[in-house]
Amino acid sequence: MRAGLVAIALLALTPAPAHAVSDHDLAFHWAPVHHQDTDSSDADADYLSTVDFDGEWNTLNNWENQPQLAKLTGAAYYSVVETSTHWFVVYGFYHPRDWDDQPDPFGQRTHENDLEGVLLAIRRDTGFGKLEAAVTVAHSDFYSYVPAGSPFQNGAETIDGTLLLTDGRPTTFQEAKGHGLYRWTGTDFPGGDGVVYRPATTGEVPSGGNDRSVGYRLVNTLDANGMWSRRTNSETFASFGTFRGDNGKDNAAHAPWGWDDQNDDAIYRGYMATDPAALVDRYFSNKGEFSLTYTRNAFR
Repeated sequence: MRAGLVAIALLALTPAPAHAVSDHDLAFHWAPVHHQDTDSSDADADYLSTVDFDGEWNTLNNWENQPQLAKLTGAAYYSVVETSTHWFVVYGFYHPRDWDDQPDPFGQRTHENDLEGVLLAIRRDTGFGKLEAAVTVAHSDFYSYVPAGSPFQNGAETIDGTLLLTDGRPTTFQEAKGHGLYRWTGTDFPGGDGVVYRPATTGEVPSGGNDRSVGYRLVNTLDANGMWSRRTNSETFASFGTFRGDNGKDNAAHAPWGWDDQNDDAIYRGYMATDPAALVDRYFSNKGEFSLTYTRNAFR
C-alpha cells in the first residue's frame, strides 16, 4: 500500500507532457506585425486580401475587380511543415495588383495578382518554440534576417539585418505598388502613410491609407479547398506555382511553391515552401542541432 502511495505521489510531481501546438495556433502566435506602405494615389490597391477576395478563384479578373470591390478585408496565408528540430512557417501576403501610377503600355512593370511573403524558422521547444531566422521574398530576391540572440550566422548567403520584434512578434514591411517584402527597420513609412496590420481572429478593412491598427485573419494554404489543393486548376494557375493573369505582364505572379531567388544557386524554385529546411540550412551556419528530415510536410 505504501509503495502504491509513493508511486501516486511521484506521478503527481511529474510534469504533464506539453500539449501539441496546432498549426493555426503556432502560425497565429508568430504572425508578423505587418507594415504595409500605401500609395496616396490609390491606397486601397495596397490593402491585403485573399486570392478569392471577389468570391471566386478566377485570377484573370482580379485586377478589374479590385477597384469594384475596393473594401479588401485583411488576410494572410500560412503553411506549416516540420522536422524533429524545427517548425517552418511560411506567410503569404496577397494583393490583386502589382501596379504603378505611371502608364505601363508594354507590361514591363505591372502584373495581375501579387503574392510575396516570409519564411520563419522556429526551433521546436516548449510552447511555441523559439524564433531563430526569417527569409523574406522581395520580387526575384530573398533577404535573410535573424532576431537578436539567435545563434544563426552567415551561410552561403549573407544575413541582411536584424529582425525586430513587436510584442514578441516579427515585424515585416511591404512596399506600396510592387509589394516587395523586407524586415521592418523601425522607421516610419515612406511619405508618412501606411497601414499596420496585426493578426486577429477576424480580418478588418482599413479606414484609409494611414490606418495604424487593422486586423488580418490567417488562411491555411494547405486547407482541403485552399490554394495548394487548386495547384493544378487552370482557372487559378497558368502553370505550376504561377497564377494566371492578363493585365500588365502575363502570368507573372507566383504562389509560395513558385517563389525563387534569382541568384542563390543550389536552392531551387519553390523550396521556401516545399523544402524550407534545405533553404535555411544553406542560407545560415552555426545552427546547432538541425534536422533536414521532415516529420510532416504536405507539400511533399
